[in-house]
Amino acid sequence: MRITKRTAFSGLAMVGAAALLAGCGSAPEETDGDGGGEALDYLPCMVSDFGGFDDRSFNQLGAEGLQAASDELGVEPILVESQAETDYNANLQNLVDQGCDTIVTVGFALAPAALESAQANPEIEYVSIDDTVDTDFDGETDAENIKPLVFDTAQAAFLGGYLAAGMTETDVVGTFGGQNFPTVSVFMDGFAQGVEYFNETNGTNVEVIGWDREEQDGSFTGGFEANDTARQIAQGLIDQNVDVMMPVGGPIYQSAAAAIRDADREIALIGVDADVYETDPSVGDLLLTSVLKGIDVAVEEAILEAGNDEFDPSPFVGTLENDGVGLAPYHDWEGEVPEDLNAEIEALRTAIVAGDIQVDSYLAE
Repeated sequence: MRITKRTAFSGLAMVGAAALLAGCGSAPEETDGDGGGEALDYLPCMVSDFGGFDDRSFNQLGAEGLQAASDELGVEPILVESQAETDYNANLQNLVDQGCDTIVTVGFALAPAALESAQANPEIEYVSIDDTVDTDFDGETDAENIKPLVFDTAQAAFLGGYLAAGMTETDVVGTFGGQNFPTVSVFMDGFAQGVEYFNETNGTNVEVIGWDREEQDGSFTGGFEANDTARQIAQGLIDQNVDVMMPVGGPIYQSAAAAIRDADREIALIGVDADVYETDPSVGDLLLTSVLKGIDVAVEEAILEAGNDEFDPSPFVGTLENDGVGLAPYHDWEGEVPEDLNAEIEALRTAIVAGDIQVDSYLAE
C-alpha cells in the first residue's frame, strides 16, 4: 500500500467556513435584519473555552455558527473569549449581566460553569457544545434550560481510520490527543476501530500507535496548545514509523505539522473538528482529510430556533446519518485514494448508518 496523491472523496463533506470571529463583544445595537421593520428583540451570546476563537477548530466553528444565525435573524451577537479556565464563571456572569437571551458555551470544560449559571438563571436559554451536562449520570441534562450539542465522532473517525489503514505504506498509523476526555478519546477510539476493521476485512496487520483500546488510554500532551510537548509526541510517532497521523485537540495539529515537515519521508495528516484544509491552508498539502464535527451547523440551527421562540432543549447528537459528523474532501490528495478504497469507505458509511456495523462510543446509545 502506498501513500500517493490520488482520487476525490465524495459525499461526507461538511466544509467549515474560513471567516474568523474574534474577541469580546459589547452590547449590540438594534438592527433591521431584512432592511426594514422592527428589529428582533433577541440577544444571542457565546463563551469560548481557553483555546479562543482563533483555534481554527471547534471554538471557531461555534463562532461561525453563531454569526450565521445572527445574520439571518438580523441581530448582533456578543462573543466573550476565555483566556483560562478561571475565566468561565466570570465570563458567563458578564453575559447574564448584559441581558443575553441565549448563551452558547463552547467545549466540555465549560459544562460545570454553564450548569451553575443555568440553574441560577432559569429564564435564560443555554446551549452546551460537547457536553450533555449530566453530572449525576442519570441520562438527563441537569437543567431544563440547557440544550446539549454532542457529536458521535467515533463514526466518522472509524472511516478515517479505515482510510488511514488503506493508505499507509509502513503499516503503522498513529494518533494522539490533548487530554483523555471523552470528547477527545472518542476520535482516537473510533480511529482505532476503523483500523481494526480494515485488518479484519483485508487480512492485514496495520498497527495503531498512540491509543490502546483495551486500556482506553494513549498519548496525550496534557493540554490543548500547539507547543513543544505536542511536537515531541508527534516526533515520537514518526520515530515509530507512523506515516498517517491524527492529532486530536484543537491547535496541537500545528505541532504535528511542524514535525512532519522536518521528516525525511512523506507523512499524511488527518485533521479533526473543522475541515482544517479550509481553516488553515498553511498545512493543506499535508492533509489527507479531516474528521468533521458539524458544530457550526448545529449552533446555527439551535440559535435560529431560539431566536424564533422555538428553543428546544432536547439534545442534538451528531451522527453520520444526520450529517452531524463526516469526512472532509481530500483536497490536495484528490486523485491519491484508490477508487476501490474510496468505494469501500462509502459502503462503510452506508453500513454504519443502517446499523449493520456498530461503532463503539460513549454516545452510541
